[in-house]
Amino acid sequence: MSTEQSPWPTELRLSADKRALNVAFEDGFSAEISAEMLRVMSPSAEVQGHSPEERKTIPGKREVMIIGIEPVGNYAIRLKFDDLHDSGIFGWPLLYRYGRDREALFAAYEAELAAKGMSRERLRRG
Repeated sequence: MSTEQSPWPTELRLSADKRALNVAFEDGFSAEISAEMLRVMSPSAEVQGHSPEERKTIPGKREVMIIGIEPVGNYAIRLKFDDLHDSGIFGWPLLYRYGRDREALFAAYEAELAAKGMSRERLRRG
């Protein structure tokens, strides 16, 4: 758990199409964070590994949806995605940072995909 302080969330709302999480905080900041970003940047060990060298680049999640939101104590939420990933715990400081820095974070993700010859599109099986 991070010791970084951030404003307390006042609203967490899943978009009607389940492809974004809308967050609002007590300082007046609000943002829409895509399900794709939340999935590929999940704080889970499955994605982040146990060190920076173990972090995985997750391709093919452009169409991923959030199918569940579960509170974790009073400090975080666990998101369940339609690809059945559900091991990431998103604390309030992380959601605030993802909302605040979403354009730069997502641009870096897209550059990483391109550098590795990967795509945001899901591979279709013939």
